[in-house]
Amino acid sequence: MRDQLAHDPRFTAALDYVAEALQAGSPVHRRIGGVAVGVTDRVELAGGAFALEQAYQSKPRAEAFLESHRKYIDVQVVVAGEEIQEVVDIARMAVDAPYDAERDLIKYLDCRDTSLLSARDGLVAVYFPADGHISRAVGPAVLVRKTVVKVPA
Repeated sequence: MRDQLAHDPRFTAALDYVAEALQAGSPVHRRIGGVAVGVTDRVELAGGAFALEQAYQSKPRAEAFLESHRKYIDVQVVVAGEEIQEVVDIARMAVDAPYDAERDLIKYLDCRDTSLLSARDGLVAVYFPADGHISRAVGPAVLVRKTVVKVPA
Protein backbone atom coordinates (compact mmCIF):
# COMPACT_ATOMS: atom_id res chain seq x y z
CA MET A 1 0.00 0.00 0.00
CA ARG A 2 2.79 2.41 0.87
CA ASP A 3 4.24 2.14 -2.64
CA GLN A 4 0.85 2.80 -4.23
CA LEU A 5 -0.06 5.84 -2.11
CA ALA A 6 3.32 7.27 -1.12
CA HIS A 7 3.33 9.73 -4.02
CA ASP A 8 0.13 11.35 -2.70
CA PRO A 9 1.00 13.87 0.06
CA ARG A 10 -2.46 13.48 1.60
CA PHE A 11 -1.41 10.01 2.76
CA THR A 12 1.98 10.86 4.32
CA ALA A 13 0.77 11.19 7.92
CA ALA A 14 -1.72 8.34 7.51
CA LEU A 15 0.91 5.88 6.27
CA ASP A 16 3.36 6.79 9.05
CA TYR A 17 0.58 6.32 11.62
CA VAL A 18 -0.53 2.98 10.07
CA ALA A 19 3.03 1.65 10.19
CA GLU A 20 3.22 2.49 13.89
CA ALA A 21 -0.25 1.08 14.59
CA LEU A 22 0.82 -2.27 13.15
CA GLN A 23 4.17 -2.38 14.96
CA ALA A 24 3.73 -4.51 18.07
CA GLY A 25 4.84 -2.66 21.16
CA SER A 26 4.75 0.81 19.59
CA PRO A 27 2.95 3.59 21.50
CA VAL A 28 0.13 3.68 18.92
CA HIS A 29 -0.28 -0.11 18.95
CA ARG A 30 -0.40 -0.12 22.75
CA ARG A 31 -2.88 2.77 22.80
CA ILE A 32 -5.26 0.97 20.41
CA GLY A 33 -4.88 -2.15 22.55
CA GLY A 34 -6.06 -0.16 25.55
CA VAL A 35 -9.20 1.35 24.03
CA ALA A 36 -12.24 0.22 26.04
CA VAL A 37 -14.81 -1.90 24.23
CA GLY A 38 -17.49 0.29 22.68
CA VAL A 39 -15.28 3.38 22.72
CA THR A 40 -13.85 5.35 19.78
CA ASP A 41 -11.00 7.79 20.43
CA ARG A 42 -10.06 10.45 17.89
CA VAL A 43 -6.38 11.19 17.27
CA GLU A 44 -5.42 14.20 15.13
CA LEU A 45 -2.76 13.64 12.46
CA ALA A 46 -1.02 16.09 10.13
CA GLY A 47 -2.51 17.41 6.90
CA GLY A 48 -6.13 17.38 8.04
CA ALA A 49 -6.14 13.61 8.59
CA PHE A 50 -7.28 11.98 11.81
CA ALA A 51 -7.61 8.47 13.19
CA LEU A 52 -10.55 6.85 14.96
CA GLU A 53 -9.13 4.22 17.32
CA GLN A 54 -11.81 1.76 18.37
CA ALA A 55 -12.63 -1.52 20.04
CA TYR A 56 -15.94 -3.29 19.49
CA GLN A 57 -17.63 -6.64 19.23
CA SER A 58 -18.16 -7.56 15.59
CA LYS A 59 -21.82 -7.67 14.64
CA PRO A 60 -23.96 -9.69 12.25
CA ARG A 61 -24.45 -8.25 8.79
CA ALA A 62 -28.12 -7.54 9.55
CA GLU A 63 -27.02 -5.05 12.22
CA ALA A 64 -24.49 -3.26 9.99
CA PHE A 65 -25.04 -0.98 7.00
CA LEU A 66 -23.33 -0.03 3.76
CA GLU A 67 -21.87 3.45 3.79
CA SER A 68 -19.65 5.84 1.90
CA HIS A 69 -18.11 9.24 2.52
CA ARG A 70 -17.55 12.37 0.45
CA LYS A 71 -14.99 14.40 2.39
CA TYR A 72 -12.70 11.60 3.56
CA ILE A 73 -11.00 8.45 2.31
CA ASP A 74 -11.06 5.60 4.84
CA VAL A 75 -7.85 3.74 5.59
CA GLN A 76 -9.13 0.88 7.75
CA VAL A 77 -6.60 -1.04 9.79
CA VAL A 78 -7.49 -4.17 11.76
CA VAL A 79 -4.98 -4.31 14.60
CA ALA A 80 -6.49 -7.34 16.36
CA GLY A 81 -9.49 -9.56 15.72
CA GLU A 82 -11.27 -10.50 12.53
CA GLU A 83 -14.20 -9.27 10.49
CA ILE A 84 -15.47 -9.39 6.94
CA GLN A 85 -15.36 -6.14 5.00
CA GLU A 86 -17.48 -5.79 1.90
CA VAL A 87 -17.05 -3.20 -0.85
CA VAL A 88 -19.15 -2.20 -3.86
CA ASP A 89 -19.24 0.76 -6.25
CA ILE A 90 -21.80 3.27 -4.96
CA ALA A 91 -23.16 3.63 -8.50
CA ARG A 92 -24.62 0.13 -8.03
CA MET A 93 -26.46 0.97 -4.80
CA ALA A 94 -29.59 2.84 -3.75
CA VAL A 95 -29.37 5.52 -1.06
CA ASP A 96 -31.20 4.75 2.18
CA ALA A 97 -30.32 7.96 4.07
CA PRO A 98 -29.06 11.03 2.20
CA TYR A 99 -25.70 12.60 2.81
CA ASP A 100 -25.16 13.81 6.37
CA ALA A 101 -22.45 16.48 6.04
CA GLU A 102 -21.79 16.62 9.78
CA ARG A 103 -20.99 12.89 9.91
CA ASP A 104 -19.68 12.72 6.30
CA LEU A 105 -21.90 9.70 5.80
CA ILE A 106 -24.26 8.28 3.21
CA LYS A 107 -26.17 5.12 4.14
CA TYR A 108 -27.31 2.66 1.46
CA LEU A 109 -29.96 0.01 1.15
CA ASP A 110 -28.64 -3.52 1.37
CA CYS A 111 -26.77 -4.76 -1.67
CA ARG A 112 -25.63 -8.37 -1.86
CA ASP A 113 -23.47 -7.86 -4.96
CA THR A 114 -20.35 -6.94 -2.97
CA SER A 115 -16.77 -8.10 -2.97
CA LEU A 116 -15.65 -9.69 0.30
CA LEU A 117 -12.41 -9.11 2.15
CA SER A 118 -11.31 -11.21 5.12
CA ALA A 119 -10.00 -8.55 7.49
CA ARG A 120 -7.61 -10.00 10.07
CA ASP A 121 -4.78 -8.67 12.20
CA GLY A 122 -2.64 -6.40 10.07
CA LEU A 123 -5.06 -5.90 7.19
CA VAL A 124 -5.14 -2.44 5.67
CA ALA A 125 -7.99 -1.53 3.30
CA VAL A 126 -8.47 1.82 1.57
CA TYR A 127 -11.98 2.97 0.67
CA PHE A 128 -12.39 6.01 -1.58
CA PRO A 129 -15.61 8.08 -1.90
CA ALA A 130 -16.88 5.81 -4.70
CA ASP A 131 -16.51 2.71 -2.50
CA GLY A 132 -19.53 1.67 -0.50
CA HIS A 133 -18.32 -0.48 2.40
CA ILE A 134 -19.52 -2.42 5.42
CA SER A 135 -17.80 -4.33 8.24
CA ARG A 136 -19.43 -7.35 9.84
CA ALA A 137 -18.77 -10.46 11.88
CA VAL A 138 -17.23 -13.55 10.33
CA GLY A 139 -19.31 -15.82 12.57
CA PRO A 140 -19.88 -15.41 16.30
CA ALA A 141 -19.01 -11.95 17.61
CA VAL A 142 -15.33 -11.35 18.34
CA LEU A 143 -13.45 -8.40 19.74
CA VAL A 144 -12.05 -6.18 16.99
CA ARG A 145 -9.41 -3.55 17.65
CA LYS A 146 -9.17 -1.23 14.72
CA THR A 147 -8.25 2.22 13.60
CA VAL A 148 -9.84 4.08 10.73
CA VAL A 149 -7.69 6.87 9.36
CA LYS A 150 -9.72 9.60 7.70
CA VAL A 151 -7.70 11.21 4.89
CA PRO A 152 -9.09 14.32 3.16
CA ALA A 153 -10.45 13.31 -0.25
